[in-house]
Amino acid sequence: MEEALIDAYGESEQRTAFLTMLEEHLACPFTTEVLGQPVHVDRVDLDDTDEIVAVCRRGRTRQRIPILNLPLPLRPPAGWEWIAAYRHWARGQR
Repeated sequence: MEEALIDAYGESEQRTAFLTMLEEHLACPFTTEVLGQPVHVDRVDLDDTDEIVAVCRRGRTRQRIPILNLPLPLRPPAGWEWIAAYRHWARGQR
Protein backbone atom coordinates (compact mmCIF):
# COMPACT_ATOMS: atom_id res chain seq x y z
CA MET A 1 0.00 0.00 0.00
CA GLU A 2 2.81 2.41 0.81
CA GLU A 3 4.15 2.15 -2.74
CA ALA A 4 0.79 3.22 -4.20
CA LEU A 5 0.06 5.96 -1.69
CA ILE A 6 3.47 7.63 -1.34
CA ASP A 7 2.43 10.90 -3.06
CA ALA A 8 -1.36 10.59 -2.83
CA TYR A 9 -3.23 12.90 -0.48
CA GLY A 10 -6.91 12.56 0.24
CA GLU A 11 -9.23 9.69 -0.54
CA SER A 12 -9.77 10.54 -4.22
CA GLU A 13 -6.04 10.79 -4.99
CA GLN A 14 -5.39 7.57 -3.09
CA ARG A 15 -8.08 5.71 -5.04
CA THR A 16 -6.61 7.03 -8.30
CA ALA A 17 -3.16 5.88 -7.16
CA PHE A 18 -4.52 2.36 -6.64
CA LEU A 19 -6.16 2.46 -10.07
CA THR A 20 -2.80 3.39 -11.60
CA MET A 21 -1.10 0.45 -9.87
CA LEU A 22 -3.85 -1.90 -11.02
CA GLU A 23 -3.60 -0.66 -14.60
CA GLU A 24 0.17 -1.15 -14.55
CA HIS A 25 0.36 -4.51 -12.77
CA LEU A 26 -2.92 -6.44 -13.10
CA ALA A 27 -2.73 -8.93 -15.98
CA CYS A 28 -5.87 -8.27 -18.02
CA PRO A 29 -7.78 -9.82 -19.55
CA PHE A 30 -8.49 -12.69 -17.19
CA THR A 31 -11.46 -14.94 -16.58
CA THR A 32 -13.45 -15.31 -13.36
CA GLU A 33 -17.00 -16.22 -12.37
CA VAL A 34 -19.77 -13.82 -11.45
CA LEU A 35 -22.99 -15.37 -10.19
CA GLY A 36 -21.81 -18.75 -11.44
CA GLN A 37 -21.16 -17.53 -14.99
CA PRO A 38 -17.72 -17.09 -16.56
CA VAL A 39 -16.82 -13.51 -17.44
CA HIS A 40 -13.73 -11.90 -18.93
CA VAL A 41 -12.28 -8.95 -17.04
CA ASP A 42 -10.97 -6.72 -19.80
CA ARG A 43 -9.66 -3.81 -17.71
CA VAL A 44 -10.20 -1.70 -14.61
CA ASP A 45 -11.59 1.83 -14.55
CA LEU A 46 -13.26 4.43 -12.33
CA ASP A 47 -17.04 4.73 -12.41
CA ASP A 48 -19.12 7.89 -12.00
CA THR A 49 -18.95 7.61 -8.20
CA ASP A 50 -15.12 7.46 -8.24
CA GLU A 51 -15.10 3.74 -7.38
CA ILE A 52 -12.67 1.29 -9.00
CA VAL A 53 -14.58 -1.19 -11.16
CA ALA A 54 -13.71 -4.20 -13.28
CA VAL A 55 -15.03 -3.92 -16.82
CA CYS A 56 -16.41 -7.42 -17.42
CA ARG A 57 -17.62 -9.03 -20.62
CA ARG A 58 -19.71 -12.11 -21.32
CA GLY A 59 -20.45 -12.46 -25.01
CA ARG A 60 -21.71 -9.07 -26.14
CA THR A 61 -22.81 -8.04 -22.66
CA ARG A 62 -20.58 -5.70 -20.66
CA GLN A 63 -20.93 -4.87 -16.99
CA ARG A 64 -18.90 -2.78 -14.57
CA ILE A 65 -18.50 -4.55 -11.22
CA PRO A 66 -16.92 -2.87 -8.20
CA ILE A 67 -13.53 -4.46 -7.71
CA LEU A 68 -14.35 -4.76 -4.02
CA ASN A 69 -17.06 -7.28 -5.01
CA LEU A 70 -15.25 -9.07 -7.82
CA PRO A 71 -14.58 -12.75 -7.05
CA LEU A 72 -11.05 -13.75 -7.97
CA PRO A 73 -10.49 -16.98 -9.88
CA LEU A 74 -8.85 -19.95 -8.14
CA ARG A 75 -5.67 -19.05 -10.02
CA PRO A 76 -5.60 -15.27 -9.66
CA PRO A 77 -3.94 -13.23 -12.41
CA ALA A 78 -0.54 -11.64 -11.99
CA GLY A 79 -0.90 -8.40 -10.07
CA TRP A 80 -3.84 -9.65 -7.99
CA GLU A 81 -2.03 -8.43 -4.87
CA TRP A 82 -2.97 -4.88 -5.88
CA ILE A 83 -6.64 -5.88 -5.65
CA ALA A 84 -5.93 -7.24 -2.16
CA ALA A 85 -4.09 -4.04 -1.18
CA TYR A 86 -6.95 -1.87 -2.45
CA ARG A 87 -9.50 -3.95 -0.55
CA HIS A 88 -7.44 -3.61 2.62
CA TRP A 89 -7.19 0.17 2.14
CA ALA A 90 -10.93 0.48 1.37
CA ARG A 91 -11.90 -1.30 4.61
CA GLY A 92 -10.05 1.42 6.53
CA GLN A 93 -11.96 4.18 4.67
CA ARG A 94 -15.40 3.07 5.87
